[in-house]
Amino acid sequence: MDMLKPVKEVIPHREPFLFLDEVLDLTETKIVGKRLVRGDEPQFLGHYPGQPVMPGVLLCEAVLQAGAYLMATKIGYVVGQSGVPVVSRLNNVKFKRMVKPGDVLELTAQHERTMMGAHMMKGSVKVDGKVACTLDFIIMLAEEQPEEA
Repeated sequence: MDMLKPVKEVIPHREPFLFLDEVLDLTETKIVGKRLVRGDEPQFLGHYPGQPVMPGVLLCEAVLQAGAYLMATKIGYVVGQSGVPVVSRLNNVKFKRMVKPGDVLELTAQHERTMMGAHMMKGSVKVDGKVACTLDFIIMLAEEQPEEA
């Protein structure tokens, strides 16, 4: 694909819930990104004090954000103009090893197919070339709901 755009120009996620630092490679069907797990992140205040471990759900979220970036580039999504990317399904989630502060995550999402606006993907997290997490997921574009008065 053409030049890679900064993450915040492509997906609407922001700190402290942005888990994709950079996109390393992007094709029509696959994205590879990275994320440095920092020790000062809020989840480590309680998970677990003195022995911090990255929650598995946040590993999944990092892959989902990579998948959202891939989907956004495929469909021409514009942040703030056309709804928000949301996950509609997680399947076959497997955790293989713990992730700790200081680890660099290699995030991969592979587009399998699209059906009726549902983008079916497979993803993984690796640390030092070793699999930490794998999952299958579906991302869709949801229209933003108006705020109630």
